[in-house]
Amino acid sequence: MIDFGSNLWASSTFSLFIGVLLGAFYFAGLWWTVRQLGRSQYTAGLFLLSLLVRICVVVMTFYVFLGHDWRQLLLGLLGFFVMRLFATRCIELKNTQALAPATLSAKEAASQQRKP
Repeated sequence: MIDFGSNLWASSTFSLFIGVLLGAFYFAGLWWTVRQLGRSQYTAGLFLLSLLVRICVVVMTFYVFLGHDWRQLLLGLLGFFVMRLFATRCIELKNTQALAPATLSAKEAASQQRKP
């Protein structure tokens, strides 16, 4: 609904920004939902309600803000998927650091072996 006229840079930046914001909303909501599943009695209901809310917000926002031009929609989807890659990388990094045992360098290991 926002008309940028012939300003390609403004419309492209806006589309990417909307896509990144929607990706942040969607994946933060997913992260929150997964964390709440262990505490809830109604896990299936919580998951389905969260899924429906997240999907409805994302689809409606894409339609309202980016639905009038396929190029803007494509850039919005690109921003959404960039946020998806960012979220999955952060989760992989966090899991790797949490699961990997603390390793000592060869110098530290040798100095600990010498101590009585």
